[in-house]
Amino acid sequence: MSIISPPTKHDIPQADAVCRMPAVELAAAIRHRALSVREVVTAFLDRIEAVNPKVNAIVSLRDRNDILREADAADLHLAGGGEPGPLFGLPIAIKDLALTKGLRTTFGSLIFADFVPDQDEIFVERIRNAGAIIIGKTNVPEFGLGSNTYNPVFGPTLNAFDPALTAGGSSGGAAVALALDMLPLADGSDFGGSLRNPAAYNNIFGFRPSQGLVPAGRSPDLFYAQMGVEGPMGRSVRDMALLLDVQCGYHPLAPLSYVHPASFLVELREPALQGHIGWLGDLGEHLPLETGILDLCEAALARFPGASTEPLLPEFDFEALWQAFVTLRQASSGSALNVLCGDPARRRLLKPEAIWEAERARNLTAPQIYAASVTRSAWYRTLLSLFERFDLLALPTAQVFPFDGAMHWPSELAGRAMDSYHRWMQVSAFATLGGCPAVNVPVGFDEQGRPMGMQLIGPPRGDLAVLKAAAAYETVLPWQTGARPA
Repeated sequence: MSIISPPTKHDIPQADAVCRMPAVELAAAIRHRALSVREVVTAFLDRIEAVNPKVNAIVSLRDRNDILREADAADLHLAGGGEPGPLFGLPIAIKDLALTKGLRTTFGSLIFADFVPDQDEIFVERIRNAGAIIIGKTNVPEFGLGSNTYNPVFGPTLNAFDPALTAGGSSGGAAVALALDMLPLADGSDFGGSLRNPAAYNNIFGFRPSQGLVPAGRSPDLFYAQMGVEGPMGRSVRDMALLLDVQCGYHPLAPLSYVHPASFLVELREPALQGHIGWLGDLGEHLPLETGILDLCEAALARFPGASTEPLLPEFDFEALWQAFVTLRQASSGSALNVLCGDPARRRLLKPEAIWEAERARNLTAPQIYAASVTRSAWYRTLLSLFERFDLLALPTAQVFPFDGAMHWPSELAGRAMDSYHRWMQVSAFATLGGCPAVNVPVGFDEQGRPMGMQLIGPPRGDLAVLKAAAAYETVLPWQTGARPA
């Protein structure tokens, strides 16, 4: 079923402007043969050739001729009456933390610099089956650790607005590629803000789905490692919904996954209901924030259509909650890294943050992990009670504006020392620990032109409500998304 009216030939912009078209419109143009797959793919490859050397967002780019042969085969498929999938003909680069069959997957690590998987991640397989053309990968920090995208294999990814600044992370390559029109849409993943932070730092949308909505079944641990999730990124909410429809749904290899019975993209046709938003702000000064972030977020809330906002400070020990996050992250990610850290030859190739996670994981006890899980459970129950009063919760996406890209992470923020490489992103842990859907929406720029975003968080499995709220907010956004603000 067509989501939008088919465009005609004279509606289609010239090649450079093709890359600015929303993914939903591009897919419709290909489906109705107003644009050929070769035209679309060529436009994006030309854009990548012109822009990517300046920012290093896309890595492991496949040979152009191989990609174009795949595009020509797709055009022949359509010409012969073949059925197009929802992403048919769209060029996509997959985040370099996800397995891609036959395409190098490095995880940003020298240990895996030449690793070529023989299978796809579940959601990657679904993207292929939906007709997308996978052209390469998007850059990440080593093993996705830290919200600054750099690694010893490919180097740093630079911010779409200012190449002196960080792109955020760990989905930094994806965010910059979207912001600079090198991709029509992109996948990301999120444990400690890895989808939300780079979206905020590059003026686009990034959606962390509810735990289990998008199956993650290639991990050695199918039951416990659920705090990290896969999700869509886009220059519009509808574009994210297009990709999410492909990514989501039950898979037997992911025992905690589940079915969403309808299409998010179709359901976005219905307007968002008026809602009541709980504004968490800086949690009563618990979170150190750079000056100007709260002002931008509060101004964004003031223009939010059809919603009322109320300041909110839940009764909870937020420091204990952060320590629970740190413990549970070490128990999962740190334990996985410990396998590499135990080999002296591989340990020498690991970044300090990876070694820190692995060593602390080695010293964890079962009672410590259990206590952290109990704290997380208490937070979950607190969230459920809050969502009896509020439709959404809101707070900044990041605690600091994009910073100097040469600095690995802020050691101090608002006069407070940061005691770990991720403490300055504590603001991302609240949705993660609740298994809640959360979307980054752009809120504007500071006096230096640095972008910022705000999280809208919904109840567990309230993904559609969060996307609808973001779509309503998008209608009053006074500038374009991406790196071309009006």
